[in-house]
Amino acid sequence: MAAPERAPGLKYAHIVGWGMAVPERTLTNDDLAAFVDTSDEWIRTRTGIHERRIAGARESTATLGLRAAQAALDLAGMLPGEIDLIVVATSTPDYVFPSTASLIQGWIGATRAGAFDLSAACTGFVYALEMASQAIRAGSIEAALVVGAETMTRVLDWSDRNTCVLFGDGAGAVALRAADRPGGVLACTLGSDGSGADLLAIPNGSSGYDGAAPDGANGFHKLSMDGRGVFRFATRIIGAAVTQALEKAGVDLDEVALIVPHQANQRIIEAAAKQLKVSSERFFSNLASYGNTSAASIPIALCEAVEQGRIRPADKIVLVGFGGGLTWGAAALEWPEELPPEPDRWDQRRRGVIYTLARLRSRLMRQWWRVQVWLAGGAAWFEPAPPESQPQPNRLQRFWRRLRRRPPQK
Repeated sequence: MAAPERAPGLKYAHIVGWGMAVPERTLTNDDLAAFVDTSDEWIRTRTGIHERRIAGARESTATLGLRAAQAALDLAGMLPGEIDLIVVATSTPDYVFPSTASLIQGWIGATRAGAFDLSAACTGFVYALEMASQAIRAGSIEAALVVGAETMTRVLDWSDRNTCVLFGDGAGAVALRAADRPGGVLACTLGSDGSGADLLAIPNGSSGYDGAAPDGANGFHKLSMDGRGVFRFATRIIGAAVTQALEKAGVDLDEVALIVPHQANQRIIEAAAKQLKVSSERFFSNLASYGNTSAASIPIALCEAVEQGRIRPADKIVLVGFGGGLTWGAAALEWPEELPPEPDRWDQRRRGVIYTLARLRSRLMRQWWRVQVWLAGGAAWFEPAPPESQPQPNRLQRFWRRLRRRPPQK
């Protein structure tokens, strides 16, 4: 199948670095069975999950995303000052605002970068990858950082065994750089069907349900899911999304070395392989070790596939996701022919200094904002003065006026 011609002047978005981060704490199926009405056998046979990672008290979506982002930048040999855009895919941000991307941007010192979060549930990483790669193709940016990060265990109803056994926490990231040579992100396809919104949802307090969560939900800020409905949707859409992405890229399925799907359920992965009429060995799965980490599952799986030698230079691969929304998406990629060298000790130390200085700068700037508010007389900068009033002097101006009014000392 011939690849579509690219318009003159357009760049290719190449993946030049990747990294992942997961919490240290592991929760096995047997651990779950101690406080949930379930068993290891019940979970394994229905999902393929053996254990999952749980974020600690000092860990968050942003801190996990930070560690994954630093790992990707270190491998790419890319300095924070080179980044033009940071996109974080997450359904469990630290705040409604500021964005998790802005927190990471400040912590690593990417002072030139724009930053925003993207919400597309478990498909979020594919959506974010497409947004960043399109910006590179258009020539508006040269380098980007794409992160998928989640702390799903903090939005679970632990009394609902149908959902609490499925999810875990973690983060993964890739660094993208513009290049003239063909390769990198070849094509993406994205889709959504809002008629299935209630199949997988986390309602919040602004949902407009008169103080009560919608029917079928586990409560505000808690995940609820129609497992059978999601299963039927996923098994139907994975094959279609993979096929569409490959058609747009001009790549035959036989040329694909590996398909990296969203890690939701082993039976879904096996059903997708049957639908595409390929061996399940061509689908990568690390579901047993991490469970469903939502937007983080694809980049975590991608990193482990590279580490295990399942992805080699110049391989063509497909990333495919599906999730709440309902949303789905797939990206056809060509892996770089030359893998980045391992960072040496000097480079690691230099980057450690850069990250430390970035955190220091972030803290100093936070104090500087407070000083500016104090100097302005304590009023918020966004509070407009009444039209009929005269502008009032701030603290600094009042200080200088008093100083000038003092009589000279004899």
